[in-house]
Amino acid sequence: MSQKKTPNFRSEAEEAAWWDAHPEALTERFQKAKRQGRVRRLSQTDLPGASETMTIRIPGTELTRARALAAKRGLRYQTYLKMLLHEALDAEEKKLAS
Repeated sequence: MSQKKTPNFRSEAEEAAWWDAHPEALTERFQKAKRQGRVRRLSQTDLPGASETMTIRIPGTELTRARALAAKRGLRYQTYLKMLLHEALDAEEKKLAS
């Protein structure tokens, strides 16, 4: 196996084009990392910037409302609730800062 030297790239587009044209280079690197034991399966919680998991009790009527409002925006209800929480925290911080 001859590991291809990765050139220095001037842009992301140039780098993407190079990797697209040289898939064998990526395969070689993956196989080498696997032999060295550096390949493992990640879960969503292992990813950089991953959210923590928490449990919160919400009355059924509130959850139904959140689901309906999220659907109107084309969002999943969990995403919608996180968005609302983020906006409320920002507003509270601004209110307390003034």
